[in-house]
Amino acid sequence: MLKRDGHVHSPFCPHGSKDEFRHYIEELCKKSFQSVTFTEHAPLPPSFSDPTPQKDSAMPMSALERYFESLQHLKEEYKGQIDVLIGLEVDYIRAYEAEIKTFLDTYGTFLDDSILSVHFLPAGSSHICLDYDEDAFQNLIRCCGSIEQVYLAYYQEIFSSIVSSLGPFKPKRIGHITLVKKFVKIFPYTMSAPVRELVSSCIAEAGNRGLELDFNTSGLRKPQAGEVYLEDWMMEEAQQKNIPLVFGSDAHQAKDAGFGYECFERRCAK
Repeated sequence: MLKRDGHVHSPFCPHGSKDEFRHYIEELCKKSFQSVTFTEHAPLPPSFSDPTPQKDSAMPMSALERYFESLQHLKEEYKGQIDVLIGLEVDYIRAYEAEIKTFLDTYGTFLDDSILSVHFLPAGSSHICLDYDEDAFQNLIRCCGSIEQVYLAYYQEIFSSIVSSLGPFKPKRIGHITLVKKFVKIFPYTMSAPVRELVSSCIAEAGNRGLELDFNTSGLRKPQAGEVYLEDWMMEEAQQKNIPLVFGSDAHQAKDAGFGYECFERRCAK
């Protein structure tokens, strides 16, 4: 089985470290990885207003060309040592599907592999970044009416991302499907039957459409999450439907590249 890290960030991330690409690559080589996909946060839709205080959720459009060029050089430099794949983590925001499709149609030919993730949920006339901090999540609960409604809203958005028509360059992997649990130790919640049913529908539809799921270990590094962003029962359903689970460290600093791979091996590598 190919040892790969399919979810890694970079110095182009406005809210991550400035560790160089090669620092991530060398860390992965040291851990005997054979492949890495750099999945920097794609520029947000032009008419979307980033709700985070520093407006730093994604790289600016002005940096995109340099990002591609830097990775193309590294792809050649490390050939034969580790496969460097060019990717993006694309935000799915339902009201902005047309702009997301236009972006993918324009830049999709530069991509080897990408992720489609949900970080923003509608809240009144704007959006809230659900994983920004506990205050933002509390505000989301207030806007939605309950924790249950936040989970329902999140998985409705995940379902929409899975069935969305984003064209031939739509990412093939759905990112951190339980990111909504990032603050679960502060806001405890056990999934109700309606939420579980909705998650099952997401997994089934991902299988129908030949998509992959991100086995994201970054939750193990988050003190208020403390677990992989994929529950055991979800893994079982995905495996029953032959949905590939792709390991992703979601590293935002070089030392975290490859983090938690042993958990992936133990729980679902075949």
